[in-house]
Amino acid sequence: MTFSEVEEVSGYVGNFTVKIRRKARYVDPKLCNACGECAKVCPVVRPDEYQMGLSSRKAIYIPFPQAVPCSYILNMEDCLGNNPIACGKCADVCEKKAINYDDNDQIVTRQVGAIIVAIGLDVYDPTELDDYGYTRFENVITSMEFERLICAGGPTGGHFVRPSDQQRPKRIGFIQCVGSRNPRIGRPYCSNICCMNTIKDTLLLADHYPDVENTVFYQDIRAFGKSFEDMFQRSKEAGTRYIRGLPAEIEEDPATRNLALTVENTTTGKLERHEFDMVVLSVGVQPAKDLRKICSLLTLSRTSDGFFMESHPKLKPVDAPTRGVFFAGFCEAPKDIKDSVCQAGAAASRAGALLNAGRIQIEAVTSRIDEAACKKCGQCAAVCPYGAIVWRKGEVATVIEAACAGCGSCGATCQFGAISMRHFTDDQLLAQVRAILADNPQEKVFVFACNWCSYAGGDMAGISRMQYPASNRVVRTMCSARVSEEMVLEAFRCGAPVVLVSGCHYADCHYINANRQTVKRVQRLWDRLEKAGVRPERLQLEWISAAEGQKFAKVMHQLEELRKTVTLEEIEHTRQALQIKPKKAAPAEAAAVAAT
Repeated sequence: MTFSEVEEVSGYVGNFTVKIRRKARYVDPKLCNACGECAKVCPVVRPDEYQMGLSSRKAIYIPFPQAVPCSYILNMEDCLGNNPIACGKCADVCEKKAINYDDNDQIVTRQVGAIIVAIGLDVYDPTELDDYGYTRFENVITSMEFERLICAGGPTGGHFVRPSDQQRPKRIGFIQCVGSRNPRIGRPYCSNICCMNTIKDTLLLADHYPDVENTVFYQDIRAFGKSFEDMFQRSKEAGTRYIRGLPAEIEEDPATRNLALTVENTTTGKLERHEFDMVVLSVGVQPAKDLRKICSLLTLSRTSDGFFMESHPKLKPVDAPTRGVFFAGFCEAPKDIKDSVCQAGAAASRAGALLNAGRIQIEAVTSRIDEAACKKCGQCAAVCPYGAIVWRKGEVATVIEAACAGCGSCGATCQFGAISMRHFTDDQLLAQVRAILADNPQEKVFVFACNWCSYAGGDMAGISRMQYPASNRVVRTMCSARVSEEMVLEAFRCGAPVVLVSGCHYADCHYINANRQTVKRVQRLWDRLEKAGVRPERLQLEWISAAEGQKFAKVMHQLEELRKTVTLEEIEHTRQALQIKPKKAAPAEAAAVAAT
């Protein structure tokens, strides 16, 4: 469905309901034969987005070559033919009567079993980073604009010219990493494709315009793919000069409109000045602008660089944390066409396997609600990152097991014991706490570790044979959000000198955003410990990933040093301060007891 937008997604794996808005085209694609007579008479002229604003289009136009369907579309924001009709020329000349100014959006609902997210990318806009004069100098263009200028189907018909005077440039400078590998603008990641895109452009110029002098300014050339290094060497053999160092400033000669760059060549250690007819900014890429909306539609999580986070980077690289949703292409991470095609095939295979299964297997670690104990408060539904708990005011909450991933956030939140997490019940976890601290608790550091990250980080430390104190005792939970306040308090009551709650990094939770509940819970515990006269620092919160065995070992060293500062008297005071106080009897019950 082209020219359509997903507005709402509900349901769960195998049973999604998708609401789609099919936007009004104002031209019936079944009648339109793309004759182009309407565009000839249209008086409205606007910049052509497909040609990067280097040429113009009419209000009625075909968005780009090979558009599907191959019919014209009317941009009503530009058109003069509606409310009231001030023009109407296109409708007058259309022999097929395909134009309808009264066309409206349509809402379509589809039932689907799986969803593949392939929303692509956005190109970085160097306007905000104007160090290279993109908004000031006409002959400073982006790599995307360069692609249109050199393309046979571009605004100049394949005649490569510079924008200021329509003359063919003889000296071209390429500046790499514009909008990439730059923490200052919030984009510390490598965009993956920029180096090879520039190398390809230099080879195109060398092939079609051998007299053009190309110079590339770079930090590092990352040509790591198949045959990429060979392309890099061919570019150098074709005469392209590669200078390691990014220009500090750029100036324009008002008379010739040529551009002068000053750069420190980090290979020679000298300051150099170069003059060019045109400068091309090799702009990076960034997450699509719709990514936040898709996050809320499908309950997805993002990594620190803003892209979607997969369920597991190695074992499930195309699976989303939400079951039944898969990733393909740049939305998951920067990648080139080959890698995007590979991931698209993998996503299609995963979705196909799911749809052909008939029945699906789910994790046994899911939540169950005791209807008799449920107080109908709805707190569990509010903290579920997957929307797997259905609750309406005044009704008992219910769990959609196919959507539940077993993080346990609901179980730790419920204050009435109405939710049990299979295989990680409160009784099981509390029994582990008491058993571990039954003997010599003052000599132990008690650790709650999430299964996917911090527990695996401990494994990594052990496999790597890193040295750290043996005083820690680890209890595994599926997520740090499964650790309730009562479990931490029970550990202190049993004599634990130090308690650690550890999980995935804050922005990289394997259960979307469940560890945000961990933070809120630990903050409440710090306040409670302080009010009880217990040092809050005895409860620690750490984020440790599966690959950070070294950090796990470092944290264990730090906790051991903290454990040595906790005295037996302090442990005993903590036991007494955190003892469960018996509930006060109701007045009627108290009178009955007194009478007896």
